[in-house]
Amino acid sequence: MSTLAETVQNELLEAIENDDLVLPTLPEVALRVREAAEDPNVGIAELSKVIGNDAALTARLIKVVNSPLLRTSKEITDLNMAVSRLGINYTSNLATGLAMEQMFQATTDVIDRKMRDVWNKSTEVAGICHVLCRHFTRLMPDQATLAGLVHQIGVLPILTYAEESNALLKDSISLNHIIDRIHPIIGERILRAWDFPEQIAIVPSNYLDFNRQSSAVDYVDIVQVATLQSYADSEHPLGQVDWSHVHAFAQLGLDVQSRISDDEDLSASMEAATLMLQG
Repeated sequence: MSTLAETVQNELLEAIENDDLVLPTLPEVALRVREAAEDPNVGIAELSKVIGNDAALTARLIKVVNSPLLRTSKEITDLNMAVSRLGINYTSNLATGLAMEQMFQATTDVIDRKMRDVWNKSTEVAGICHVLCRHFTRLMPDQATLAGLVHQIGVLPILTYAEESNALLKDSISLNHIIDRIHPIIGERILRAWDFPEQIAIVPSNYLDFNRQSSAVDYVDIVQVATLQSYADSEHPLGQVDWSHVHAFAQLGLDVQSRISDDEDLSASMEAATLMLQG
């Protein structure tokens, strides 16, 4: 590890330890949607009204509900119909996850590209999570999708820090090393600060632990398998992981000898789910 990477890493870890690290806040629309969804008396019309204040999010939700994965025989053309089709909880989780895209923007080109890469990978993993969850577990696909969208949320404060450091902007190797080492710790801190449910909050700090053994299939297992699937056959270090040693595959009942992508229907569903989540 370079001296720069070590110095910055130590500074960030110390800031985390002392609660001095400025954590990002959820976009206002996501906060309002969650607050509304947590009201036991909220109805479809009220939730639609909250979401309807954000035109971009409204368009995204209507696009998602008309995607091949969720489409019904009748095309859904307005927000009320979309929320009715998805239900309150599903709509809340999906809206929260999609609203986060606006956080992945920066003022410098280098960091902006990096943030877009992180978001694109997050949507890819989230799409795979959605399909894996529906096909191989009895867990909630909307929760699995949200887990995929937030699994790298800890990268955000690191990139924000890097944006103010010329040295880091010019040293992508050190920056990537710091991200790999620290983003899981920061990610869990952020999700706990946002009051995310425990089963989602633990995802960032656990999804790269390939020795982990859960007692029952959970969202970490799904994100873990989805992440490895997203890097399958690539030169990335995660593309070199031996799936036969990863307990999460067994938890989902997957045969590691036959790649998930070999199943044409599953592969097509994963691609559709990823496109569904991308703008």
